[in-house]
Amino acid sequence: MPPITIVEGRKLSLSNLDKVLYPDGTTKGELLHYYASAAPVLLPQLAGRPVSFLRYPDGPEGGAFFAKNVPPGTPEWVTTAEVPRSSRTTARQVLVEDLPSLMWAANLVTEFHTPQWRADAPEQADRLVFDLDPGPPADVVLCCTVAGWLRERLAADGLAACPKTSGSKGLHLLVPLRPTPSTEVTDYAKELAAEAERELPGLAVHRMDRALRPGKVFIDHSQNNAAKTTATPYTARARPAPTVSMPVTWEEVEGCEEASELAFDIHDLPGRLERHGDLLAVLDDPDAARSLPGAG
Repeated sequence: MPPITIVEGRKLSLSNLDKVLYPDGTTKGELLHYYASAAPVLLPQLAGRPVSFLRYPDGPEGGAFFAKNVPPGTPEWVTTAEVPRSSRTTARQVLVEDLPSLMWAANLVTEFHTPQWRADAPEQADRLVFDLDPGPPADVVLCCTVAGWLRERLAADGLAACPKTSGSKGLHLLVPLRPTPSTEVTDYAKELAAEAERELPGLAVHRMDRALRPGKVFIDHSQNNAAKTTATPYTARARPAPTVSMPVTWEEVEGCEEASELAFDIHDLPGRLERHGDLLAVLDDPDAARSLPGAG
């Protein structure tokens, strides 16, 4: 039987803690320790948002699978919510609202993915997101150039962007918004991505055609669609190393000369929190949220 751990009064069975998940030797126990340490900054990013799980119980080399439905065996004390899946259907998904729920979910060995809206206001986005994905041989350094252009363009519309690494190859930009229909956010994001392609010829592309991407940064605006999700800030990733989708400063983005400068893993979080605090706290500050141009 797995050992029973008490987390804030909830009984949890945390299994296979010595299991090696990553090629560098990182164990499941170390991953769970990371999530417990990250809880003060990760939980606000998960709060109220239906979670999709990208599970990799045998490590990233053992295969991964995506799951949106409430997993079998979910404890009754884990919060769930009925959310839309299409124009005609709904389904229940998990809401990770507290430390016991986070540790239960982390025990599944998962990346956390969340939409830009909350379960109590489906399809009303309170964030805009750009996923900057470099096409080889381009890397995150070129993403930083494109991110700088988007930052200035968003600022011209009164919007402030927060950067984070994807935990994979690129960057994400997140913008706090007053609740806005996801369709409107999607349209606005697509317009800006198309403008970036025109203004940064040879550097950026907003079209989905993969043949256009080599050596350029694909500005993926589609994750603003209400049906899409993005890797949650601070989630660990199912990559060859235990990388993290880590918030970064604009100074780090502007000064990046090597991709390794914006590569972070689960061991980097304590030092970064000590130096920078929670760089994404502004996303949950109602005073920081702004309306899209032309909106009320």
